[in-house]
Amino acid sequence: FFFSPLVPQSHTTTMAARRQNDCEGQSSDPYDANSASPDTYHVLPKESPEEYDAVTGAIEKMKPAFSKIGFGGVVGYCSGIAAKKVGKAIAVLAGIAFIALQSAVYSGYIDVDWKKVEEDVVKKIDTDGDGKITGEDAINYWKKVKAMLTDKVPSAGGFSLGFLYGVSSN
Repeated sequence: FFFSPLVPQSHTTTMAARRQNDCEGQSSDPYDANSASPDTYHVLPKESPEEYDAVTGAIEKMKPAFSKIGFGGVVGYCSGIAAKKVGKAIAVLAGIAFIALQSAVYSGYIDVDWKKVEEDVVKKIDTDGDGKITGEDAINYWKKVKAMLTDKVPSAGGFSLGFLYGVSSN
């Protein structure tokens, strides 16, 4: 163990001694209802350990949420994860293409009119015709994507929330 010259020897204890002091009077059995402290409750149910596992416990805690999620939320979540992965792949490919193109421009092999490229891209992407890429354009694209992905899907009410959760998850 580490002993610092700044900490007197009387203030250092072993981890085992700390654990023993912290747990004095407590039962080590998570199924024991006769614990020393009346405030102490055990997370594990009193069923046998064979009937209970961590997944069952998590599902029990999430039952109210599961009833509200529905099919739309689940497919929304899966679609969000897929969109995130595909979006990252497209971003990587676009970045590689730009680096290659700009390297050729810098080396003098080709000449690119970036102003013209920008105008053409904005013209293609701009949905509201204001000549700029704005939040309104993103909303219009989202509405189109959502309409396509939820067409004829039963109980698609939670799709947007599931999609947002899927896109934002790690």
